[in-house]
Amino acid sequence: MSGSAFRLERFESPPAWSTVVPALILAVAGLLSSVPAQAQSFQSQAPFAVLLDSASGAVLYEKAADDLMVPASLAKIATVLVAFEEIAQGRLTLDSEIGISENAWRKGGGISGGSTMFAQIHSRVKLSDILQGIIVQSGNDASIALAEAVAGDEANFARLMTERVRALGLTKSVFRNATGMGDPEQKVTARELARLSDHIIKTYPELYKIFGQREFTWNKIRQQNRNPLLAMDIGADGLKTGNIDDAGFGLVGSAVQNGQRLIVVVNGLKTARDRANEGRKLLEWGFRAFEPRRIFAEGDIVGEASVYGGEKGRVALKAKGPVNLLLPRGSSERINARIVYRGPLTVPVQEGAEVARLLVTRGDVKTLDIPLYAAETVQAGTLQSRAFDALMEVATGWVRKALGRS
Repeated sequence: MSGSAFRLERFESPPAWSTVVPALILAVAGLLSSVPAQAQSFQSQAPFAVLLDSASGAVLYEKAADDLMVPASLAKIATVLVAFEEIAQGRLTLDSEIGISENAWRKGGGISGGSTMFAQIHSRVKLSDILQGIIVQSGNDASIALAEAVAGDEANFARLMTERVRALGLTKSVFRNATGMGDPEQKVTARELARLSDHIIKTYPELYKIFGQREFTWNKIRQQNRNPLLAMDIGADGLKTGNIDDAGFGLVGSAVQNGQRLIVVVNGLKTARDRANEGRKLLEWGFRAFEPRRIFAEGDIVGEASVYGGEKGRVALKAKGPVNLLLPRGSSERINARIVYRGPLTVPVQEGAEVARLLVTRGDVKTLDIPLYAAETVQAGTLQSRAFDALMEVATGWVRKALGRS
């Protein structure tokens, strides 16, 4: 292994502890031993960009991925998420009829000048058609009508959108309407859009197929899907485009080649052509330039976490399923891996409980962030052992406090 290809850190800082254990060092160092030291780089014109491997959760490329940005119609991905969840929970069916109010018609219909399904005022439209109007035609009228049907008005629906993405662990994105129309408080991140799209693809595979539909005709008006990737021979099957003045041109896309699914997000570009080109370039580079490496097999112990007051002082950690990375062919970027948890953990620690995360970075890219679970149950220890742990926690607390002042 080349001397500069791999680096690991160990440090503690309250209240989260980060540790790297020997098994993790050997696993990651071993997979890097065959990676040549020739650097390979990729640069995107997009101000905001993410490329995500769906199977492993590995981020292959990122640029301002955690910075807040204006989503425009990319916000409709969250609108669709709520609709899919309503269907899954039995509150709506594809045959449910959605009324087109005067508000939906005026704000999002043909007279509005924005993207529209051209639904007629006071008509009733099946949800199956409303979804095609939102996804294929990017219809603002369809989005507003759905919001009113589910939550009474668009503001309440937007709160639902935000709540639903929070439940997925997406902590930064905030929605204020169902359409993506300009609002100073409506912001998302590229990373969270990628994760949201990945969730939809995996959780609702049948409904997701609508995103790959090339065209849809409603009210005798035929419209093409705005996603330019669908017309390219790259295996694309979704998701959504967006554009308003405050956002620039954006795209969330997904494609499958040789059984591998990648999800791309680009935003803030100057033209629709730039959006299409950058999305395609990132996907093609991702399929071509990376190879999968397994760090841990399913059931392997990844590391340990400290336990306070337990019958034993540490608990073994494992992931759900195998842990894989995608590494660039011919890269000299440093790989850093660490286990992060809020600790020491307090007893009882139940087997299967999520107690830590495995974080892996490649250079400046946060390539992997997955939960780790207790591989065993740890009950409370004896009075003597708990007293000893208390003394040790006081001592280490002094050390951490002193380090915090330095």
